[in-house]
Amino acid sequence: MPKDAHAKAAEHHEAAAKAHRTASEHHGKGDHGAGHEHSTTAHRQSEMAHDHSKEAHAKGRQQSGKK
Repeated sequence: MPKDAHAKAAEHHEAAAKAHRTASEHHGKGDHGAGHEHSTTAHRQSEMAHDHSKEAHAKGRQQSGKK
């Protein structure tokens, strides 16, 4: 069901946003190592959100009978 994929995408988007905020805080404090780690996590979460969004879109198109 596309709804589940949309929910998963939203969860990953929220996790990415949190990681971006944390990375920003660390960079602002001069802790660039931790900032980089959180930036990497944010990137990974963003990619997962994108994958789930594509899945939801594909499932929605299948259910509507469109190509």
